[in-house]
Amino acid sequence: MNVFLSSVSRTHLVLIPSYNPGPKVYETVRSARAQWTPVWVVVDGSTDASAEGLQAMAAQDEGLRVLVLPHNVGKGAAVLHGLDMAAAQGFTHVLTMDSDGQHPAQLIPDFMAASAEQPAAMVLGVPVFAADAPRLRVNGRKVSNWWANLETLWAGIGDSLFGFRVYPIEPLRRVMHGQRWMRRFDFDPEAVVRMCWSGVKPVNLPATVRYFRADEGGVSHFNYLRDNLLLTWMHSRLFLGFVLRLPVLLVRRERGRF
Repeated sequence: MNVFLSSVSRTHLVLIPSYNPGPKVYETVRSARAQWTPVWVVVDGSTDASAEGLQAMAAQDEGLRVLVLPHNVGKGAAVLHGLDMAAAQGFTHVLTMDSDGQHPAQLIPDFMAASAEQPAAMVLGVPVFAADAPRLRVNGRKVSNWWANLETLWAGIGDSLFGFRVYPIEPLRRVMHGQRWMRRFDFDPEAVVRMCWSGVKPVNLPATVRYFRADEGGVSHFNYLRDNLLLTWMHSRLFLGFVLRLPVLLVRRERGRF
């Protein structure tokens, strides 16, 4: 699988949206670059000077590109900006990962290889949590996962929230440009549901995840009230969409296309 490391990929790139990530972003980017070329970072209006630090890294590394947005527009919107730029340069797939060091950069080649084997599919990371992972976060995601699987008639989404995954670019761009949602924290779960609706099958691979404490450089922008309300509104929209699409989904399931 590591044959991909021997050259610059012309089809698959690593895309890292980043907003005020703190110093962990530099370690994250270095780890990703050790595994893959190219790596792009979309700086989403950060005010912590990380844009300047990343640009300095890119000036010394031809395999790293930094795209800087002037204002914070949200994770999904930052990813979409990267998708549009990648499509314009002929890339076909992106692996998205967070900038805070929680995602396993060492698994990038394995996920890219799985995507190359099934290019029409999306390769989803299924998190493997350590014992010290916050229980509220671990248990809370089970609710979102249940809804996502209901909304797709159990099409095979292993985890709806984990952002370490490979997408085929054009189906995701069509989904995102076709509506105005999934621009912020709702991006990850809504993307997998809508991609399933559009006929993109999920492939699930286990992936370790690490939560860093504040004294370890960990940074979290998750707001339990705001973002859980956002997810509730998202699943309300998706459930309505599911009901409207139910006849099509039932036929597709009957024909074994899930």
